[in-house]
Amino acid sequence: MIDSAKVIVFIKGLWVTREGHPVLENVSLDLKEGDFLGLIGPNGGGKSTLLKVMLGLIKPDRGEVKIFGLEPKAARSRVGYMPQKTLFDQSFPIKAIDVVLMGRYPRTGFLRPYGQADREASRRALEAVGMKDLADREIGALSGGEQQRVFVARALVSEPELLLLDEPTAGVDAAQQTEFYDLLCRLNRKLGITIVLVSHDVTAISQYVNKIACLNQRLYYHGSKELTAEDIEKAYGCPVELIAHGTPHRVLRKHD
Repeated sequence: MIDSAKVIVFIKGLWVTREGHPVLENVSLDLKEGDFLGLIGPNGGGKSTLLKVMLGLIKPDRGEVKIFGLEPKAARSRVGYMPQKTLFDQSFPIKAIDVVLMGRYPRTGFLRPYGQADREASRRALEAVGMKDLADREIGALSGGEQQRVFVARALVSEPELLLLDEPTAGVDAAQQTEFYDLLCRLNRKLGITIVLVSHDVTAISQYVNKIACLNQRLYYHGSKELTAEDIEKAYGCPVELIAHGTPHRVLRKHD
């Protein structure tokens, strides 16, 4: 029985196939309010697919999926999403605040003009990610890290309770990545937003998240930050050694 007051993501026995080949196999996952999950795994392992199932964009072949106790499509207004790649013309003259306003579309509806409440919500979202002072700057004039913050603000402007981020630090340098992860921690701890963060960098996200799962068609997850070496080797299909020395590190042994 789902306790919707505590468990906001409930997935059990999930299967997704494409052209007869499994993309996700018997995946089960539950997340509670305030969780910060780091989702790692090799390319093509199904991480983006899992997020899209949670958004109701992909219908599973088998299994149960409930978000806030509802079918994913019915819960979509309570979920913010930042896709893996945001492609746009860097020379297009659009301001940061106008990019954020796009996130209000589900509330305004087709061709309905944005109102004062939408603009105020957009400025609050920019303030939450430390970009309020650059609201009127054109998006192409911002650094990569600043652009990523704007895209997070776009995901936040709908005031979500669950935030799904698909490799949000791709193309962002190390210093800006640290700032970005610190930002997500503030959103999680101060605003109470539950976050699912897809990343390839287990050594970085392990410092910030409170739960880690590894996905390669099958999900390896224990409801904590602990993953065994066996879990990771099964997921990546090659030998992996995990060592800790101050900051966690990952070392790969020689393999075919």
